Amino acid sequence: MARKDFHDLLAFRAIAMERSFTRAAARLGVSTSALSHALRGLEERIGIRLLNRTTRSVVPTEAGERLLTTVSALFDGVEAELASLAELRDRPAGNIRITTSAHAAKTILEPALLPLLAAYPDLKVELSAEAGFVDIVAERFDAGVRLGETIAQDMVAVPIGPDMRMAAAASPDYFKRRPPPMTPHDLSDHNCINLRFPTYGGLYAWEFEKDGRALNVRVNGQLTVNDTALALQGAMDGLGIAYVTDDQVLPLIQEGRLVRVLDDWCPPFPGYHLYYPSRRQHLSGFAAVIEALRYRSESLGQSIAGC
Repeated sequence: MARKDFHDLLAFRAIAMERSFTRAAARLGVSTSALSHALRGLEERIGIRLLNRTTRSVVPTEAGERLLTTVSALFDGVEAELASLAELRDRPAGNIRITTSAHAAKTILEPALLPLLAAYPDLKVELSAEAGFVDIVAERFDAGVRLGETIAQDMVAVPIGPDMRMAAAASPDYFKRRPPPMTPHDLSDHNCINLRFPTYGGLYAWEFEKDGRALNVRVNGQLTVNDTALALQGAMDGLGIAYVTDDQVLPLIQEGRLVRVLDDWCPPFPGYHLYYPSRRQHLSGFAAVIEALRYRSESLGQSIAGC
């Protein structure tokens, strides 16, 4: 349907429902002459009179009544859908897809989203746990969750968790067989549990820093995994040193199941961020998810520009 047909049908519907050119013109915010011109053009194109017009009244013909029924159903459906979309803007609803790491999903997303989903039953969130990065635009995700320093600069990034640290740790039995490393270079003499992430194109290089000096170390070992939970289990089983975030290690250290090393080589770094492509207007469901996840530490908010 051409744009002209659409406008002419809208004009016809208003006139037929109001039974008046004057009232229809006021309803649509146009002149009566514009309405008359639109109706005349519509009747000429289809070759049928749609309205009988006198000085006192405007009445649809039989063809006009038939067309009015059809057109009204169509326009009523469109108006109802627009009203429904407006409701989505006012109350959290709809489907939100987020790609994330399993660790972020377990420690941050699920605890924060649980009360939100309980409060708004029309809101649905899909979490897709991935070991590597995902093109959120190509894969049709609404947002992604990754560490702050790994997010592309053209993305909008919102902090959703505190600063983090890495931790190198192994079991007490392992260190009975070998002396603990004192510097990252000493890791060459140890059995280390490697992590393989698809987007790195190979094994993850362990990142250390001390006194402003950054050091990336390629480690060797008998075990390679693609999940930090497996790395931790391997460390607890005495297979070698694992390198994971310290929140995963600390409880096991307190229980005496792991021993931490190289602590002074592991400074804090920006934690998890929710990121998405632009600052365009979002439906209220997505806005509610952002607010539920947003990390509200003043110190962190001041330290991360542009978030």
